[in-house]
Amino acid sequence: MTVHSSQVRIGGDLHVCRMGFGAMQLTGPGVWGPPRDKSNARAVLRRAIDLGVNFIDTADVYGPGDNERIIADALSPYLKGTVIGTKAGLVRSGPGTRENPGISMNGSALHIRSSIEGSLRRLKLECIDLYQLHRVDPNVSIEETMGVFRDLRDEGKIRHIGLSEVNVEQIKRARSVVDIATVQNVYNLATRKHEDVLAYCEANEIAFIPFWPLHSGDLAKSGAVQNVARRLDATTAQVALAWLLQRSPWIILIPGTSSVDHLEQNVKALDVEISPTELEALEQMVA
Repeated sequence: MTVHSSQVRIGGDLHVCRMGFGAMQLTGPGVWGPPRDKSNARAVLRRAIDLGVNFIDTADVYGPGDNERIIADALSPYLKGTVIGTKAGLVRSGPGTRENPGISMNGSALHIRSSIEGSLRRLKLECIDLYQLHRVDPNVSIEETMGVFRDLRDEGKIRHIGLSEVNVEQIKRARSVVDIATVQNVYNLATRKHEDVLAYCEANEIAFIPFWPLHSGDLAKSGAVQNVARRLDATTAQVALAWLLQRSPWIILIPGTSSVDHLEQNVKALDVEISPTELEALEQMVA
């Protein structure tokens, strides 16, 4: 693979565009309930596919359930080559706020098995391409939870398995039970605490999916990012996304938006080339 490769292989056989789409914003306020404008949500998803995006990331707690439903409503029957990734392992009790996210962890076999059946039904799929453990439950060993994921794979209900918000030791423990195809951790230009995880993923050909890639828009306020954006005639968001694409050939991006215009701008980041001098200026932002 080269840094500028337009695709990444998930699990060795699923070829996905390096610019995916994170669908979480296509829900109600606080990630609770359906989107206020369902027709707009469907339009965003369909436009993503039109633009060549073939990896859609969601989770059963987005809504909960409503996000998976709107994806199926917009895209089913799915275009050949479309890869849907969803997650299990969290329970949402109400709208999330900064003070109270309204979620708890549950990695038990009973919960995971219930979750997969719900996701298959809502997404209108017989097999989910990428099923990710949303968070490691501190009350259930990761080996036990991965045993359930392995069984679901062997039963044909999921194709590949991913993890989210994990450290290297946890990935190794999970891999002692079953193959891991992806890791999804917070990572962006300003927040790089998972450099060791990214390095481990690269060494083991595990796709790395940064969430919060734009640091909730805060990167737009950076003078360094603004300067590079002006020189490249790009948006600050495009610079932040392009930096991630050049950071590692194993990175798949999943920026989320509820706007077709923002979606189109994000996809154009695939064409933004940051020079070594500009990369050096951005490196000064390390947190």
